[in-house]
Amino acid sequence: VAVRKPDHNIEIQVSDCKANDSIWTKIPFVRGVFNFVDSMVIGMKTLSYSAEFFAEGTEEEETAFDRFLIKIFGKKAEKVIVGMTVAFGILLAIGLFMVLPWALSFLLERYISNASLIAILEGVFRIVIFLLYVLGISLMKDIRRVFMYHGAEHKCINCLENGMSLNVKNVMKSSRLHKRCGTSFLLIVMVISIILFFFIRVDHPLLRLGLRVALVPVIAGISYEILRLAGKFDNWFINIISAPGIALQLITTREPEEEMAEVAIKAVEAVFDWKAYLKENFSYDSAEEGWLDEDDEDEEEDSNIVMSLEKEAMKAPVIEPAKEA
Repeated sequence: VAVRKPDHNIEIQVSDCKANDSIWTKIPFVRGVFNFVDSMVIGMKTLSYSAEFFAEGTEEEETAFDRFLIKIFGKKAEKVIVGMTVAFGILLAIGLFMVLPWALSFLLERYISNASLIAILEGVFRIVIFLLYVLGISLMKDIRRVFMYHGAEHKCINCLENGMSLNVKNVMKSSRLHKRCGTSFLLIVMVISIILFFFIRVDHPLLRLGLRVALVPVIAGISYEILRLAGKFDNWFINIISAPGIALQLITTREPEEEMAEVAIKAVEAVFDWKAYLKENFSYDSAEEGWLDEDDEDEEEDSNIVMSLEKEAMKAPVIEPAKEA
């Protein structure tokens, strides 16, 4: 975790990701559930950690609830708070995106007798509620900054996966959209839920509601595997599947400032040897001095050379040097 403090220095915290050692994170269709919960826990810890720096120098009154938790749980109070926050987040998600669409579709059953149409409308309600929720939080000032850092994170990964050295110039010109994004995962969850609930039906309204809640882990597991496939392969079918999630990232990511890119780079460098990655995957010669420090100017020069060769090719089409260029 890298945090830009109020004094503009970057603080870095590195810790072990213990979940990676669990057998449950290696079983297909099961690992998605555990990875999803683990991501939420890490996310809450990260936000809490970064918030501590902005609380420095300000006096915060300790609430009665804080004192109660410290009295009961002692040093584990912070973990309990994070656990309660994650549990509340999951319950809120189930309430908003599973129970509310079901309730709205249940009301329509008085006027619509077609079960298939009701199932489709429930799915439409689910996606509309989700999109309105994302749009709503994107209007919040603090969330916009989170989305800018989200964009900086994506840009760092795209920079490396495109074989460029990790510096601010290269990061800033990289795309802020990425197929393996958690935003895509959430949208895939919505789509998979529509498909499952269309084919798996029960008549009793309360049983139908219980089925929706019970199938949440199943939906998460299937969605996670689809997201993994989207990250591994690049073909027309995968691109079609990924397109809605990529489009949604136009909302959940924002173009970051250069200072944000610096923070994202520090976070990557703290846990990942990106230089070794580039050497291994893009055949860079480690003995070739200076390649790790190349910037846009070299690439612009190469681009100009290519353009000039293409112009020459137009003048002499028989030789066709443009293909070689």
